[in-house]
Amino acid sequence: MKLPVIVLAGALSFAATSALPQGAAPNDAQIAHIVVTANQVDIDAGKLAESKASNKDVKAFGKQMVTDHSGVNQQAVALATKLKVKPEDNPTSQSLKAGGADNVQKLKALSGAAFDKAYVDHEVAYHQQVLDAIDKVLIPSAKNEELKGLIVKVRPAFVAHLEHAKMMQSALKG
Repeated sequence: MKLPVIVLAGALSFAATSALPQGAAPNDAQIAHIVVTANQVDIDAGKLAESKASNKDVKAFGKQMVTDHSGVNQQAVALATKLKVKPEDNPTSQSLKAGGADNVQKLKALSGAAFDKAYVDHEVAYHQQVLDAIDKVLIPSAKNEELKGLIVKVRPAFVAHLEHAKMMQSALKG
């Protein structure tokens, strides 16, 4: 089952390292909020792709993003509840939310092949940056082993999503 943990192009890797005080790593409560926010951002973009994409493969990919990221959010919320961790809003999650809203606004202005290309290009860049943030910030910063385990468990799905998005990106160019 493909279940990604975190999601938003550019903002995540930048925000995870830059939006917190210099040298500060996010704590588990902040990581939990980042996870939920980032997933919601990709759910919102995926829903838009489901309804607006003209290419059937892009529509299907959008639907897959909604399904996968919704599943991770359910797991993340359940884990936070179990651990009695209250997700803590932070500059990273605020940046993710703002970046996601900006992306959706830009995508709403597009249609047809232009929408498909912009959505897929964003997903390629986003998933690569998510992988970088997972490896360089989130896994090393997570103190709770269950939280870290969830992130490690879903990492392969990001790789699969990235490869799928790259394949679509190539097909859309041809």
